[in-house]
Amino acid sequence: MAHYAFLDENNIVTEVIVGRNEWEVVDGISDWEEHYSQFRGQRCKRTSYNGNYRKTFARIGSRYDDAADVFILPSPFPSWELNSDLDWVSPVAYPEDDQHLYDWSEESRDWVVSHNWDEEKSEWIHI
Repeated sequence: MAHYAFLDENNIVTEVIVGRNEWEVVDGISDWEEHYSQFRGQRCKRTSYNGNYRKTFARIGSRYDDAADVFILPSPFPSWELNSDLDWVSPVAYPEDDQHLYDWSEESRDWVVSHNWDEEKSEWIHI
């Protein structure tokens, strides 16, 4: 079983379907991206749950980058930017601290403590 993403005119994913594996030949059809594109009248690209190719599994709202041949997820926050690996990164590095967990605050544009480590209970405590 394979998955395919349909793209709009801006290369934004509008739908993801389950389709034929690329090695299957049925009624002479072997190029399933092309077949689904022609059938739907919409550009189609194969996507992979395990990230074997095209970087990440396509989701509705993801963008397909032609030059890199990858799917890029929407930005998690307006202040984050794509790095050279096409990953979203915050403007401030995640703190290196094994006693706290942090959440991103778009308001302060910084990481804020969300959990503390409780040594006695050996668990994270939400604050």
